[in-house]
Amino acid sequence: MALEKWKSSQRPKRMYFVTATFTEETRLYFPGRANHYILISNLGQQDKANTTEIISSHERHVFEFKITTTLFERLCERLNYVSIYFMRYSYGQKELIDLATSLAKRDRVTKATLAEMTVSCSMKPKFSFPYSRNLLILEVDGGRTHQSDQRYCERTRRDAIRKGMSLSNLFSFSILEEFK
Repeated sequence: MALEKWKSSQRPKRMYFVTATFTEETRLYFPGRANHYILISNLGQQDKANTTEIISSHERHVFEFKITTTLFERLCERLNYVSIYFMRYSYGQKELIDLATSLAKRDRVTKATLAEMTVSCSMKPKFSFPYSRNLLILEVDGGRTHQSDQRYCERTRRDAIRKGMSLSNLFSFSILEEFK
């Protein structure tokens, strides 16, 4: 019911049905997580209120990402994969410019943003995630398999590590279907 309403509205601009892959390191922070989610981009304030109401009635996990800085963005034909990393340390302007330059050289990375994450769920986690204010989100364009996209993101992460950035995998979303 809510999904049909969102599909017909102006906002959100983008909606996807995704499967999530959590890393071993972060599983303790997200108990009762699901394998499938709806990924929604560009919600307005009214949409957020409606989303919160719908989610609370179904008692599901909600990962909300507040974009703090867009490092770069280019046109994307088809979003295929979203990979989310956390940084154990805060970096200065120079390091972030170096990171953005390195990521922009990767042809399939269509958007790189810094973000903060809040998690809402019916079951209170034992531990709060300590790096939720220090995230990097990569969006990958492609028509390849999700496994090849994951390997591509891993190579991208290793390139950033070689430049001195401490990036660790948080989780990733493989796009299964685009609703809107």
